[in-house]
Amino acid sequence: MASAVETIVRSTLSKGIELLADFNRKRLPEPAKAHPFLAGIHAPMTEELTLDDLAVTGTIPPVFDGRYLRIGPNPIEPDPASYHWFMGDGMVHGIALKDGKAIWYRNRFIRSKAVGALRDVPPAPGPRHGGFDTVNTNVIGIAGRTWALVEAGSYPVELSDDLDEQTYNPFDDTLAGSFTAHPHRDPLTGEHHAIAYEATDPDTVRHVVLSPAGLVVREEPIAVKHGPSIHDCAFTGRYAVILDLPVTFSMKFYLGGHFPYRWNPSHQARVGLLPRDGTAADVIWCDVDPSYVFHVANAFDAADGGVVIDVVAYDTMFADGTQGPDAAARGLERWTVDPIARTVTRRTIDASPQEFPRADERRFGQPYRYAYTMALPADEFQIGATALYKHDLETGARSTHEFGAGRHPGEFVFVPAHDDAAEDEGYLIGLVVDLPRDRTDLVILDARRLGADPVASVRIPHRVPPGFHGNWVAG
Repeated sequence: MASAVETIVRSTLSKGIELLADFNRKRLPEPAKAHPFLAGIHAPMTEELTLDDLAVTGTIPPVFDGRYLRIGPNPIEPDPASYHWFMGDGMVHGIALKDGKAIWYRNRFIRSKAVGALRDVPPAPGPRHGGFDTVNTNVIGIAGRTWALVEAGSYPVELSDDLDEQTYNPFDDTLAGSFTAHPHRDPLTGEHHAIAYEATDPDTVRHVVLSPAGLVVREEPIAVKHGPSIHDCAFTGRYAVILDLPVTFSMKFYLGGHFPYRWNPSHQARVGLLPRDGTAADVIWCDVDPSYVFHVANAFDAADGGVVIDVVAYDTMFADGTQGPDAAARGLERWTVDPIARTVTRRTIDASPQEFPRADERRFGQPYRYAYTMALPADEFQIGATALYKHDLETGARSTHEFGAGRHPGEFVFVPAHDDAAEDEGYLIGLVVDLPRDRTDLVILDARRLGADPVASVRIPHRVPPGFHGNWVAG
């Protein structure tokens, strides 16, 4: 657990700590080679664009009436010596589709105070949570409204449909603390579940629940040690799932001018099962072998009383590098938790490096059959592979869509063909950077015929730098 001195320092001297960290960042030596998350495919955009009536190849299915949105870091004035991919200024990209047409493309910076100062524009209005207001990790529809999200600090940012209006908004003043980049909606109740944490409170994480109306109805504190970074979570019919894994806050590394979360071998890796209406005292903690997880595909209650969680796992994370993720994924794994024995059994589903697992969200928290992932290069977490995978979790089969040399997909999201569609009856939609041609396509694939040519694609005549997460938000 954090020392009393460290906790006091963090809570009462945060401005001084930030000044010292900024001072130390300026003293860091220049990197010997180009920063991998500032050059090439990751080179930031410098302009905000509005492009109308984009070229379409193929036929956009009628279900696509709304917007595809994706967000990620796009730093304005990064210092290569201290820049970490996760810390860049947020930029949201949107493509509006309707009646088989691509109506517009827009990209907009999230107007934090720093972005406002650097671009000489007013920052977005609304209350801030502490001094951290960079929002760059996910963009999602909740209760008919659009929200840009980040973990560990800032309140969410509410976005207008055209992305021009932005307001920092703690869910209409119902959120007390920080939020998460990965809330998940229970299709059976309409609630969103989240596990939230923040650097200034290393001893606590919170189970946050939003009502179907998008208002916070629960913020249950749960005691932890060392300030773990919990990027994603999951839920089942019985439990909210807490991934308390050994990447934790490092004051020493932060004061040295670096991204403040590091691999911590002294932190016990464990999975927590919190009864959905329970308190911290009810959490069932189950130790697991040291590992880290950014993302969960899904979780559900097994017939024998266990809990199944499908994840992309890493042996370590943030152990050596200072610029971004520094370990190769072990692949897609199934973790089976026994809440009686308090054990976690791990089984490899597919050992190929991959990330950004997605499923049919109508199956969240329930048994499901299909998961979709983005391939990664063999030796690093980088946007550089050229394929998407579809996993049949019943048969063990894997199908692939290969985009071809120099064409690099990001995360793709599943969209059902209609309300009553079967689990894989629908489409996958996402951005593909065509690096040799310095342009991007919004690609729509048939989820049942993954290896086939795209159903449709929308041409964006410039490179959209790889980001983190995107979603389809219906009109």
